[in-house]
Amino acid sequence: MPQSRSTGSPPDPVSDPVPASASDPRATPEQAQAAPVEAQPPVPPVSSNPEEANILTRAQAGDHHAFAQIYALHKRRIYSLCLRMVGNITEAEDLTQEAFLQLHRKIATFRGDSAFSTWLHRLAINVVLMQLRKKGLSLISLDEAMEPAVEERPGRSFGTADLTLTGAIDRMALQKAIDDLPAGYRLIFVLHDIEGYEHNEIAAMLDCSIGNSKSQLHKARLKLRSTLRIQPQEEGRR
Repeated sequence: MPQSRSTGSPPDPVSDPVPASASDPRATPEQAQAAPVEAQPPVPPVSSNPEEANILTRAQAGDHHAFAQIYALHKRRIYSLCLRMVGNITEAEDLTQEAFLQLHRKIATFRGDSAFSTWLHRLAINVVLMQLRKKGLSLISLDEAMEPAVEERPGRSFGTADLTLTGAIDRMALQKAIDDLPAGYRLIFVLHDIEGYEHNEIAAMLDCSIGNSKSQLHKARLKLRSTLRIQPQEEGRR
């Protein structure tokens, strides 16, 4: 049975002959040599929103208005990420600006292997980590990191669910408790419990051992638990 073409009307066998493909076994050597090679279409940027994908394509081509639109779409999320990681408003603003400067330089390298938001997210995390390394905070926080009191010292069970933190907790109180964590605790808590990175990924990012990452996370959860337990008592005494 002859197959129909998926688009358009069937070609007229006289006025519109179909050229032989180079891979067609029926093609003559002259036809194989003259047959044009079809170029593969470029891989479109990964986005569930066609309009956003179009904006990204234009930004990659150097359209400054399109880049401004990308900035408007993503700046709040990137700022929130930076603020969670450093716990300082001024630093978070500076790091957000630096992240978008890096994006402006590197946006043409985005190839669509993942969602653009995920790619930008990782770029921003790298900007923050680079800044922390320059300031020496990552080394201080990972190696010294304010040892908890004796009664707070963790057991040997890592990675278990922290049921104390799963209830309804005032969002502002939780955010303040996270902001008040020592830098190393906060960094690993944000990367693991908020951003969803695995311990092996965090260890690679921070150049530390997986065990160190697990230990810092466990200490961060203990400190959060203690802080959130104390805060309601303080509110009740006012």
